[in-house]
Amino acid sequence: QVQLVESGGGLVHPGGSLRLSCSASGPFFSTSIMGWERQTPGKQREVVATITGRGITNYGDSVKGRFTITRDNGANMMYLQMSGVKPEDTGVYSCNYQRVPGGNVYKGQGTQVTVSS
Repeated sequence: QVQLVESGGGLVHPGGSLRLSCSASGPFFSTSIMGWERQTPGKQREVVATITGRGITNYGDSVKGRFTITRDNGANMMYLQMSGVKPEDTGVYSCNYQRVPGGNVYKGQGTQVTVSS
């Protein structure tokens, strides 16, 4: 099965930028659906962004215009470029992978992002 490892989290000041990476190993399909979600303190898990194998993207309303999701199928990688971050973006960000719609969803352990001055 696919294994996912996130990296790039850390402390960032409000208004700053951060780039998260997700590395996939195992049977990876370029036609898969991948995405980022986050768990913020006191809130339910939230879908941040998704991207299909063809590069079609969708974003949560709270991050539209600020975050950009991309993927590199040749390198089995996915990224989340975070710009104009806000304190409410603080949370654990994890990547996920779904071979086909409705199929099993695989998730990474997550990386902590803290937005604070």
